[in-house]
Amino acid sequence: MTQLYKTIGLIGKPNHEGAKATIEALHEYLRLNHYHVVVEHSVAQSVDIKNMSVHPLTEIGELADLAIVVGGDGYMLGAARVLSCYNIGVIGVNRGNLGFLTDLAPDNIIEPLEAILKGESRSEQRFIIEAEVYRHGKLKSSNSAVNEAVLHAGKVANMIEFEVYIDNSFMFSQRSDGLIISTPTGSTAYSMSAGGPILTPNLNALSLVPMFPHTLTSRPIVVDGNSEIKLVLANENYENLQVSCDGHVILAVMPGDEVIIKKSENCLRLIHPLDHNYFNVLRNKLSWGHKLY
Repeated sequence: MTQLYKTIGLIGKPNHEGAKATIEALHEYLRLNHYHVVVEHSVAQSVDIKNMSVHPLTEIGELADLAIVVGGDGYMLGAARVLSCYNIGVIGVNRGNLGFLTDLAPDNIIEPLEAILKGESRSEQRFIIEAEVYRHGKLKSSNSAVNEAVLHAGKVANMIEFEVYIDNSFMFSQRSDGLIISTPTGSTAYSMSAGGPILTPNLNALSLVPMFPHTLTSRPIVVDGNSEIKLVLANENYENLQVSCDGHVILAVMPGDEVIIKKSENCLRLIHPLDHNYFNVLRNKLSWGHKLY
């Protein structure tokens, strides 16, 4: 039978015992079933596998047909920002806490993985966003985010002032601790903790969630996903301002800078088991009630 996936990349959280055990088990299973397996170099140093084919993450994106990421949502986000640049399917194995992006349980991985490798799966596109910082009209820095881009002060509880434009139309000005611009994927992450709405993954939408605004009338708002969001920082702000992408990548921002946030051309292609259901995930992760009968 023709293999749907020929080259499979294994990516995992380095120096994590659970991830190490899962990577080793997956490597053995895949090699026994005649798949070409490539292991990401940072985790390769901590696993006990002979004759590994070791590559950096970018090369795995170029070489592999499928990537299996072993870790929590945080580690998945880091890998996803890179892998979204390539036409590669991504499966998550949960070795973290909540696991909104990581479907497979490490203690029951082979059976659902076998089905996925046979093509018994569903594919889902998750769009990501780009954050760009402009100073005097020139691009100073940029990065991508799967969950959210957050404008905030470098110090805790330090209020900042900024204006928000949607497609160059003035929306509002605000004094607050910052602003969270979230994708549907990120709506169950930092945005939810700040009181933002949960957006189902198929929506083409972005949510703007103020962080401790200095007004009682400020509320989260959802805008079209194709919108260009521009944040203009007041000149009176302190100099220590930042835009964080998924809580991992920090872009420095100065008073008077403009921050542009918009949908990226790249998408993250998640591969799910056939029985995957987003509302089941929400119900289990957020301890929602089950059906009455």
